[in-house]
Amino acid sequence: QVHVQESGGRLVRPGGSLRLSCAASGRTLSDYATGWFRQAPGTEREFVAGISSSGSSTAFSDSVKGRFTISRDNAKKTVYLQMNSLKPEDTAVYYCAGRRLRFGVLRDENNYENWGQGTQVTVSS
Repeated sequence: QVHVQESGGRLVRPGGSLRLSCAASGRTLSDYATGWFRQAPGTEREFVAGISSSGSSTAFSDSVKGRFTISRDNAKKTVYLQMNSLKPEDTAVYYCAGRRLRFGVLRDENNYENWGQGTQVTVSS
C-alpha cells in the first residue's frame, strides 16, 4: 500500500506558474500509475493529467494540454505537476492518486485506489 500527499498549492496570479508535488510514503511509487485530478466548488472531480509508472507515457485533459506537464522522480517517490499560463478557471483543489499498474496511464478516477487529501490552487489577481 502506498500513501500519497500533495503539496505546493497556493494563490497565484493569472499567467503565473506553479509546481505541485505528490510525495509517496510506504512502498515505492515506481510501481504505480499516478494521476492528478481537480475539483472546483460545485463541480465534479475531473482528470487533469496522468503518467505511467515508468514515466514513459503521459496524458492530459484538453483544458490543460500545452500548459501543464507531468513528470516523476521514482528515486524520490514523487510525481510533479508543472502548471504554466494559469487561468482563473484552474482554481480548484488538486488531488493526486495512484494505482499499482505496470503499463499505461489511467484517466478514470474509479481506477485509482490511493488518494491524497488535496492541495488548494487559487488563480486570481
